[in-house]
Amino acid sequence: MSSTSVSLSVQGLNCASCVGRVERALAAVPGVGEVAVNLASETAQITYNDQDVTAEVLARAATDAGYPAQVIVSTSAQAPDKTDETQHAFTRMWIALALTLPVFVLEMGAHMVPAIHHAIAATIGQQGSWFIQFALTALVLVGPGRVFYRLGVPALLKAAPDMNSLVALGTGAAFGYSTLATFAPAMLPAASRAVYFEAAAVIVTLILLGRALEARAKGRTGAAIRALIGLQVREARVLRDGVTQDIEIDAIVVGDIVVLRPGERVPVDGEVVEGTSFVDEAMITGEPVPVEKSERSLVTGGTVNGAGALQVRVTRVGADTTLSQIIRMVQEAQGAKLPIQALVDRVTMYFVPAVMVVAALTVATWLIFGPDPVLTYALIAGVSVLIIACPCAMGLATPTSIMVGTGRAAELGVLFRKGAALQGLSKVQLVALDKTGTVTEGRPEVVDVLLVDGVTRETVLALTAAAEAASEHPIASAIVRAAKGVFAASEVEVLPGKGLRAQVGTAKVTVGSDRFLAEEGIDTTPLAQAEVEHTARGETVVFVAIDGALAAMIAVADKVKPSSAAAIKALRAQGLRVAMITGDKRATAMAIAAQVGIDEVVAEVLPDGKVNAIKELCAHGPVAFVGDGINDAPALAQADVGIAIGTGTDVAIESADVVLMSGDLSGVATAIEASRATMANIRQNLGWAFAYNTALIPLAAGALYPATGLLLSPAFAAGAMALSSVSVLGNALRLKKMGE
Repeated sequence: MSSTSVSLSVQGLNCASCVGRVERALAAVPGVGEVAVNLASETAQITYNDQDVTAEVLARAATDAGYPAQVIVSTSAQAPDKTDETQHAFTRMWIALALTLPVFVLEMGAHMVPAIHHAIAATIGQQGSWFIQFALTALVLVGPGRVFYRLGVPALLKAAPDMNSLVALGTGAAFGYSTLATFAPAMLPAASRAVYFEAAAVIVTLILLGRALEARAKGRTGAAIRALIGLQVREARVLRDGVTQDIEIDAIVVGDIVVLRPGERVPVDGEVVEGTSFVDEAMITGEPVPVEKSERSLVTGGTVNGAGALQVRVTRVGADTTLSQIIRMVQEAQGAKLPIQALVDRVTMYFVPAVMVVAALTVATWLIFGPDPVLTYALIAGVSVLIIACPCAMGLATPTSIMVGTGRAAELGVLFRKGAALQGLSKVQLVALDKTGTVTEGRPEVVDVLLVDGVTRETVLALTAAAEAASEHPIASAIVRAAKGVFAASEVEVLPGKGLRAQVGTAKVTVGSDRFLAEEGIDTTPLAQAEVEHTARGETVVFVAIDGALAAMIAVADKVKPSSAAAIKALRAQGLRVAMITGDKRATAMAIAAQVGIDEVVAEVLPDGKVNAIKELCAHGPVAFVGDGINDAPALAQADVGIAIGTGTDVAIESADVVLMSGDLSGVATAIEASRATMANIRQNLGWAFAYNTALIPLAAGALYPATGLLLSPAFAAGAMALSSVSVLGNALRLKKMGE
């Protein structure tokens, strides 16, 4: 058995009830694990067992539920372009408006302007006016408004009503009542013989206007994805068999040599084999300063070459490129369902049926207790309740904020790999930083070698480098770089967190901390004072013994990144506590912490002790751990939110929740700002949506009538409903200015 995932493009999603219905239909398919349907992007993400079900079967299940769906074959090859949908929505709205305007003038104009009333009476008469209104409204309902009946009536018949059902019921009731008054007036009491064609037509027109504005706003929410996809090059100049030729990007293979001229966009990920230039990587990392590239430098597809010419050997193509992975991450984050959405789902599952019950009770109450003409009042109140209660704003509140927030974060070089991290990061109280490669440059250099009498610097470095040659530890790399010559080592025994033993030629070499050498029976006292002095400066020291006797102390310094102090200050300004976790001695760690403004230090932690350190910190509140995403994988997974920093082109880090494309710690503050701003925006949207429905449903039902004689017009209800959705989208789009 194996689990896989698929994305579906789903049509006909108009409200939170639609989302719930599609999710239930997909979840009911055997073999389906997780389902997340996104109203704003009109997509569904499903995790399923591919031995039990296929993607096509899942698409058919959504289609059978009344929402046509198709499999999205490549998430990185196409942008969610809403242009055609927006144009179609506005076309329908303009047609509806053209047909509705005469109806509105004939009915409401006659009520409000005496001259229009007299003109109608003197020409076509009231009955003629009603006939014209009937014809024009019928065209509105069977033309632009047909979508409400095509989707709403089947949903109603399946006992699963949605927003379309509410509109269909409301406009159908108004139109049916008016048609009866026009063609069979004797069936109604004389006092109730009135028409509400204008209400049905105006409702449809206003809701279509709302949907057109929604479509336009939804298109803007996906702007970040389209911008990323726009970075993908369609054609590249490739050197094959000594001949340069332009070929399609899909035809490029790993190992090809791509020729880049000044100003061109890098087509794929690769390694520079010839030339020198500066490359603008701002669109990938968010860093505004171009980066120098020369032989053996790595370049990323989507970035822009500067004034120099480069030849690049291709290392990644297609879906494996950094840009494709970024697009995929952003799309997955935008389609994610946050924990806060669970509340919305529970409410909206029962919301539309509850609204229909409220509308029915409203009609019954007016029929029993209302003044004459009771039928007229009951109709107006019932239709107003149905129309104003459409849960569009509820369904859009969370996904639109997520889409805009994560999209803007991506533009700033912050990728939310998991949607839950977007919510979790906003609650973090402490940020724990790994030292090496996070606070510091991650490239230590040997700054001093203190010798015991009888050995030379060259010999000590050569023997130590031989013992450390197989190690990937940054300190080992620094010693290897400092050695002018390296001997061959054998019988290397590494003791994590302590040091190592090795046989180098005829010499037995022991390298490690003073504690380790003491365990080995080697006295480090002669260099103890020097160790204290170097450690106080934030340098890391290792002791070297040859044939069981102390030979030297090597001091290694890992420079603090220039941006670290400012970034940590920014985190503290956000009200966060900042801690540093390192395997270094406490004195060394404290020296570095003092340079950057960190006052909480967890030092002398063995590699497998980072997880326990994170657990202890988490006991006092939510913690985000920031590491390099590779060596720190267990700690990243253990923290409430794991943030991988400085990954450059290696963005596929499974253990991190958030990936920072640049190596700058300031990205952490940006990520937290994005999280907090997005969650605040979601709360504003949900507050508005719930308050809107809670407050206006009673008004629509006639709660103010006994005291004021005011009854909400169905047309006003339609306008308010459309305004609610557009307001939610407009508020979400404010996140596009985040970080400016």
